[in-house]
Amino acid sequence: MKMISLKEELQGNAYPGRGIVLGKTPDGKSAVAAYFIMGRSENSRNRIFVEEGQGIRTQAFDPSKLSDPSLIIYAPVRVLGNKTIVTNGDQTDTIYEMMDRQQTFEQALRTREFEPDGPNYTPRISGIMHIDGGQYNYAMSILKSSDGNPEACSRYTFSYTNPLAGEGHFIHTYMGDGNPLPSFEGEPKRVEMMNDMDAFTEMLWNSLNEDNKVSLFVRYIDIATGEVSSKIINKNQ
Repeated sequence: MKMISLKEELQGNAYPGRGIVLGKTPDGKSAVAAYFIMGRSENSRNRIFVEEGQGIRTQAFDPSKLSDPSLIIYAPVRVLGNKTIVTNGDQTDTIYEMMDRQQTFEQALRTREFEPDGPNYTPRISGIMHIDGGQYNYAMSILKSSDGNPEACSRYTFSYTNPLAGEGHFIHTYMGDGNPLPSFEGEPKRVEMMNDMDAFTEMLWNSLNEDNKVSLFVRYIDIATGEVSSKIINKNQ
């Protein structure tokens, strides 16, 4: 698969929805995770990311305007030991709880399927990073309806062992804007990474559509030491 520019990929899609990027910096020193949310409705746009423990949670920016919390209020990032879980919904908790009981990432996600928000049937996208003894690997998953048909759930898991320095993978919920919204297709896109967390965060935020972007979270983890650095940007301040 050809490596593409994440900046160009985001600038060319006004509505990728929610997106996860996992990868490794070009110098090979850091594991990278990024998660962003976008919104078209007032309810979806009325959100911010806030820190919660070692992870983050979505929260209503203006609680008086929150009309339906069911699919928009959740913990996108949680940490379980040397594993970092990143998802676009409350399946974060499912993965955390089942892996804490010695189940696998795939076993946890077999208990879930796409979101019940017909006619979009938004895919559930998930990622997990594992750092142990200076070794790093990650996996990504998508649970989606069968080409918009909610009677069947298609499940895909992509695993990356000892990922190469300077590359990552990007998966998102929608191919672009539309009614209904078309689900992501294919395997995660191979994208270029950056050593500088501030520059990477700025590039991501500035590349997302100005009207639709809501919040962005970026984390760099030193593979040798486990030291964590994170940034949050919220459009609502």
